[in-house]
Amino acid sequence: MAAFIVLEGGDASGKSTQARHLADRLRSRGRDVVETFEPGATQAGAAIRALLLDGDCPIDPMTEALVLAADRAQEVADVIRPALARGADVVSDRFVPSSLAYQGVGRGLGVEKVERLNRWATGGLEPDVIVVLDVDDTVAAARRAGPGDRLERAGAEFHAAVRDAYRTLGADRGWGVLDGNDDAEVVSERVWAVVRERLGL
Repeated sequence: MAAFIVLEGGDASGKSTQARHLADRLRSRGRDVVETFEPGATQAGAAIRALLLDGDCPIDPMTEALVLAADRAQEVADVIRPALARGADVVSDRFVPSSLAYQGVGRGLGVEKVERLNRWATGGLEPDVIVVLDVDDTVAAARRAGPGDRLERAGAEFHAAVRDAYRTLGADRGWGVLDGNDDAEVVSERVWAVVRERLGL
């Protein structure tokens, strides 16, 4: 049975690396796997990503949430639902939990409001497994190369709020929240243990 798995965490948490490792591991077991990411996995999404992350112009928090939801709606329509329909697993670097943490809490829009918006945008699509990589602020800062994109430049207070949001939401919603401070190979084993248990692999 096809599975939809999402890797989450703050900037420089290692989720992109772990998403690749997980996809490779699933393929090694003979499974068809589609990898995707947010924002920007579709042609329309690439333009949204440039608007949202690459520029320096001010963007209102509500606009930010709406634009991310639009990117997600296109990704669900073009990438995620077609893959699941043909029986492929989907491993995504970010999904709705990112908006709950970043815009719902970090930007102060409210988790319930952002969740309603994204439930509409995704047609109610829910991941089978959500894994959050929790990384110390100092470790994340050391991993960042250069000034980063617009969200990465949002400041230490913002990123601390996002990290706390992931922890709180994860505890409330049963997400797998893992220590992501160690080497990639060690974290990969932790991710695999959660995915294997929750999917019964």
